[in-house]
Amino acid sequence: MILETARLRLRAAEAGDAAFVLELLNAPGFVQGIGDRGVRTLDEARAYVETRIVSSYRDHGFGMWVVTPKDDAEPLGLAGLVKREVLPHVDVGYAFLERAWGQGYAQEAAAAVLAYGHGSLGLETIAAIVNPENLASRRVLEKIGLRFIDVRQLDGWDQPSAYYCS
Repeated sequence: MILETARLRLRAAEAGDAAFVLELLNAPGFVQGIGDRGVRTLDEARAYVETRIVSSYRDHGFGMWVVTPKDDAEPLGLAGLVKREVLPHVDVGYAFLERAWGQGYAQEAAAAVLAYGHGSLGLETIAAIVNPENLASRRVLEKIGLRFIDVRQLDGWDQPSAYYCS
């Protein structure tokens, strides 16, 4: 386990999370709000876990972690820190299955990740990017203390992103 909050546990992803990752990456809210990752099979989901999530743990010492409720091992979402070539700072990210929306999980997990990045990792500035039209996610970022900087077009991205920093 990486982090624990009042209601949640955040742990490292593993190959056994492929079915959950497949479901999350193909959920309409994920595809619309974050983007289509082109992952359509369990084998592709296993490869995604290894090449996109687990490799970040090795390369950076952090990444996206699986979020589960304390009273259930069933994953609800992902939350963590990401190092992207197109951003000057590490950014906080999160995505939850639609059945977990509206319960404060994103805010709780993102706040814990932000505190971990500042405290345990010593990151002075942490960023976040979000689809400018995703008002719920923008509210989460503001509630955890990030401030809106601007809307920018990132190299290699199809749509503009609202950029936030701590």
